[in-house]
Amino acid sequence: MRRDRYALGCLAALLLWWGVLAIEPRYRTTWLHENLLVFAGVPLAILLHLRLRFDRPALAMITLFLALHLIGAHYSYSEVPWLGQGRNHYDRIVHFAYGLLLAYPMIALFRRAPCPRALALLLVMSSSAGYEIIEWGFTMIAAPEEGMSFLGTQGDEWDAQKDMALATAGSMLALLLDRVARGARASDAR
Repeated sequence: MRRDRYALGCLAALLLWWGVLAIEPRYRTTWLHENLLVFAGVPLAILLHLRLRFDRPALAMITLFLALHLIGAHYSYSEVPWLGQGRNHYDRIVHFAYGLLLAYPMIALFRRAPCPRALALLLVMSSSAGYEIIEWGFTMIAAPEEGMSFLGTQGDEWDAQKDMALATAGSMLALLLDRVARGARASDAR
């Protein structure tokens, strides 16, 4: 019951944050397109939580990742204002956060599998690549006139590859931290 209250609190905080960032986004169409991830991801996370019962850290990580994504949707990833002059690296931060924050919850998906950490890493890598492909295809079909704004490449022809590499690096760091934490807990239990 307590875990459900925590999950409901995370959901309420996320919905409040979404509501605040839904007010006057920089580009309404880009905001709507970016929020397709939220419209699909939140119900999926709820269904997975009901089945798997994510622990508090996993729920917090999922919520934090979606909150970061909502900031990028509000301003457009390439125009988040507080990152200074030149290339805006907010999209790179969020791709790294994708791996860092979602690898741990993904381990729960494969809890009963022989290699849950390896499968979580592969899921981060494949979903990151899949997202880049879908993002490109969606832009070319639905909104070619806003392609650069939505894709956020900022003139970097290797942007998609760098984004996938950052998600992979983030997940590798998360899995390493999870391994160290589990090892520390195991030695404390002895």
